[in-house]
Amino acid sequence: MRRRWLAAVAITMASVLGLAGCGGSGSGGTASPQATGGGEKKQVEVFSWWTGPGEADGLKAMRAIFEKENPNYTFFDAAVAGGSGDKAKALLQSKLQADTPPDTFQGHAGAELQGYIKAGDLEDLNSLYDELKLKDVFPSQLIDQISVDGKIYSVPVNIHRSNVLWFNPKVLKDAGIAAAPKSVDEFIADLGKVKAKGKIPLSIGSEWTVVHLMESVLLGSLGTDAYNALFKPGANWGSPEVKKALDSFKTIMTYAGDPQDDWQPAAKQVADGEAAFNIMGDWAYGYFHNPPDGGLGKKSKEDFDWAPSPGTEGTYLWLSDSFTLPKGAKNREGALAWLKVAASKEGQDAFNPKKGSIPARKDADQSLYTDYLADALKDWSSNKLAGSIQHGVSVNQPWLASITEAVGLFIGSKDVAALQKGLADAATANAQ
Repeated sequence: MRRRWLAAVAITMASVLGLAGCGGSGSGGTASPQATGGGEKKQVEVFSWWTGPGEADGLKAMRAIFEKENPNYTFFDAAVAGGSGDKAKALLQSKLQADTPPDTFQGHAGAELQGYIKAGDLEDLNSLYDELKLKDVFPSQLIDQISVDGKIYSVPVNIHRSNVLWFNPKVLKDAGIAAAPKSVDEFIADLGKVKAKGKIPLSIGSEWTVVHLMESVLLGSLGTDAYNALFKPGANWGSPEVKKALDSFKTIMTYAGDPQDDWQPAAKQVADGEAAFNIMGDWAYGYFHNPPDGGLGKKSKEDFDWAPSPGTEGTYLWLSDSFTLPKGAKNREGALAWLKVAASKEGQDAFNPKKGSIPARKDADQSLYTDYLADALKDWSSNKLAGSIQHGVSVNQPWLASITEAVGLFIGSKDVAALQKGLADAATANAQ
């Protein structure tokens, strides 16, 4: 079963072979942890894609708690660079296929984990949830989203918002734009105003950031209910409404600047006043706001500001980073020790303010979540919910691979009809 699922994931092995040296500063990269001898500390291999400023700082803060509470263990950072984890997931698949799993690995809570579960790669964590009484401290809607046939296979560390429009207030003012656009049509008009002033209207990163952009455009064009319906059996990806959304997406892409290597340099173009807008998840907040050793040290409302992406006000396009317990992990007890820190109030309160996310727990210290994060906490409790495509809530990995392929072809062809057919075919092949 595992091999059939792995073969279905359309990620080229070239991505895997290009991973050497991709680890972030201070991380363990992709090397294997060294075995330890007689009374030495045991290593716990924690596999993630948190290598950039903000996210790496959050991981470091949680690591410090882990090492303090578990002096018999050494934390081995097996992080692989690349926003959204596309490269990390490709390498992880090869490790699982070779039956050499890390002790624990990051995954987006939701449909993304279905392949691992069906392949028998993960232990369920129901006993850990019972021991730590996690069902009492995690929101019931989150528990429902991450449960599969009554079992839970990951520990959510946070809640992120995908549909955030980041913008530079000065660039907007210079272009005669008084406020962030509320609709997709207003957004397109504002992009034109910025272009006329000689600035980059919209910054983008690598290919996955374009998929991320597309999901916000789909939500903003279709509305919450119609967007959520796209991921149910029998969904009509060939509808005129989807075509209209994709036409808008094409128009928006004509205003995009040169693609950057990843999301961070694209976000930096906004903070530095080179670009007006960027649609990116709220992890960008930690990158913008953290001091220079971990981010840009920029000032909220002066160097950057935020709003729901156009057309999505009142809806939280959500995702959640989580950690798992792979079957066959070399250091199962060490992995469980890490999961306990990831699930804890102390761990989540150390991690999330630096990462630019809000806690999965309901009992976190709300005084730590200010500025953008205070807005996010308020919206999470009151907004409608929609699941991210790119970040594993609404679609599984084979489905996302097919969507990514269709978007990649569109970037070159600009053919909306072909993109819509590709998305429809992906849904037909992968919807459950």
